[in-house]
Amino acid sequence: MIGQNFIRLAELTGLIQDTLDDVFEGKSFWIVADITNHSFKANDERHFFSLVEKAENGSALVAKVDAVAWRIGASKIKIFEETTGQRFQNGLNVLVRVTVSFSPEYGLKLTLIDIDVNFTIGALERQKQEILLRLETECAYFIQKIGDRYITRNNQLDFGLTIQKIALITSNNTAGFEDFVHTLQNNPYGYAFYLDYYFTPVQGENNAHLIRQILVDIYKSSKAYDAVVIIRGGGSQTDFLIFETFALGQIVAKFPIPIITGIGHQRNETIVDIMAHSPTKTPTKAAEYIIAHNAGFEEQLLGARKLIANRAQQQIWSKIQALDPMVANIRNYSKMYINHQKGYLEHFSSVVAMMNPEHILRKGFAILYINGKIAADAKQIAEGDTVTISMTDTLMEATINTKQAKNG
Repeated sequence: MIGQNFIRLAELTGLIQDTLDDVFEGKSFWIVADITNHSFKANDERHFFSLVEKAENGSALVAKVDAVAWRIGASKIKIFEETTGQRFQNGLNVLVRVTVSFSPEYGLKLTLIDIDVNFTIGALERQKQEILLRLETECAYFIQKIGDRYITRNNQLDFGLTIQKIALITSNNTAGFEDFVHTLQNNPYGYAFYLDYYFTPVQGENNAHLIRQILVDIYKSSKAYDAVVIIRGGGSQTDFLIFETFALGQIVAKFPIPIITGIGHQRNETIVDIMAHSPTKTPTKAAEYIIAHNAGFEEQLLGARKLIANRAQQQIWSKIQALDPMVANIRNYSKMYINHQKGYLEHFSSVVAMMNPEHILRKGFAILYINGKIAADAKQIAEGDTVTISMTDTLMEATINTKQAKNG
């Protein structure tokens, strides 16, 4: 121990506190940093975290300071989360306004009093636009930008008449997965669907390669899927960074089976949405999109059936109308023919009536019978034969005394 050349720790920390108060009291600073070690105490609305800066060419830390957000800062964080859809959490790069304080008990600490919403949104958007430009440049043979729209090989594919056999990429035991399956299986039309499940984590930028590998596996399976569906539930903006990668955007853009997305991003489209065939906002919307596609086909079938029935009815009606003149002609000719034949019958009836023996007898003629038969020829009668003579109302018997031929 060298004399009295020392001071107590409390004296030193007091000097540090006084010095820092002199320099930083009443001042605040906007700084850019990453969040780590974050925790939130809901009972008193306090955020505890560290602000760090990493080297530009690596992950080494160049600065780290503990920080806290009290009620004012916590309210600013709440506004930030509501505006961006992004949770205040580890790994987030932020522009925050802080004050500097020093406590002998707790050391140096930064207090967050504001957070710049536009900085975070802008940073994520800049990163996204850089990836989109890279996709457009490096994958020009299957990705083109026309106006504000990206034309990809995938979104130029045609669906089949129905979507029934589906490869579903999702995380199991999640609300999004359950919503999608429930909506499909309980569709009001009674359509049947056949799902093959490909389960994988669907958040975390570092897991993008897992989804990419599943797409490769689906392609190599050679199964005749009508569509591939990628779904997940809602979440913060950083939760969707898995769908903002170059590798995943590339394989989705050139995938040979139509891809439908329903990844729960309500605010804007991810890169995967932009490259895919049919982006929807949620798993439920994705299921409804598929059902609507099939309902459209059924409606076409019903329309075709109705059209066929109408055309058939029209053909039958036109044939019937064509037969009407024929039927009228047949009726007219039949009537004429029947009347003509009726005239013939009346004529023949008159002739028959005139030929009636009773009619002839009334005119003074007689019928000669021999042996009970009409004698139509004089050769049948000889002299001495007994004959019967029939007149209108009298029968007489006579004996033939003489028989002599008559001229004229």
